[in-house]
Amino acid sequence: MPQLLLLNKPYGVICQFTPSPPHQCLADYVTIKDVYAAGRLDTDSEGLLLLTGNGTLIHRITDPKHKLPKIYWVQVEGIPDEAALQALRDGGLDLGDFKTQPAGARIIEQPAIVWPRVPPIRERAAIPTTWLEIIISEGKNRQVRRMTAKVGYPTLRLIRYAVGGYTLDDIPLGQYKLLNIAAPGVAKPEPVKVARPKQRGRRGPNKVR
Repeated sequence: MPQLLLLNKPYGVICQFTPSPPHQCLADYVTIKDVYAAGRLDTDSEGLLLLTGNGTLIHRITDPKHKLPKIYWVQVEGIPDEAALQALRDGGLDLGDFKTQPAGARIIEQPAIVWPRVPPIRERAAIPTTWLEIIISEGKNRQVRRMTAKVGYPTLRLIRYAVGGYTLDDIPLGQYKLLNIAAPGVAKPEPVKVARPKQRGRRGPNKVR
């Protein structure tokens, strides 16, 4: 039975198992052998990263034809107006190498499970920040950051909350949940355990407060 690992990746962790100083890598957090990232999450982004050793499952998660929705919590500089939100929703934003598809976009309160980031974002005293929920089914390079910048609201912090039906719920920062998958793409996987990673040095995973 294929297994799927759901990691809550901290900020600053590079999405590979090979060490790459000064960044931490996945080997600092994942103790399971022979698993690989199904998709990527930028070093300066946080949240849900899926890993598995099953090639069919990786294809199911990453192939654009399956259009798995991805939910991001995005802290932006400023307070987006309705025109900016509608531009995100409508799609067609020209980001140079591609134009975006329609997306979900709305203002939300800071989610209760969000943890303090280390290091904290750089905020300007005179400019407020806003949390957005953005839902896309694409996965282009730094797409969400480029989208918010295009409509005039730079991303300060980006957390991936969900991919398809898999979410960050009940996964503390820097830890992972291991699921048994009856078949690639099943709607309700069977949870088997939550594992604590090994910790190395002063830059280990942060505790949820």
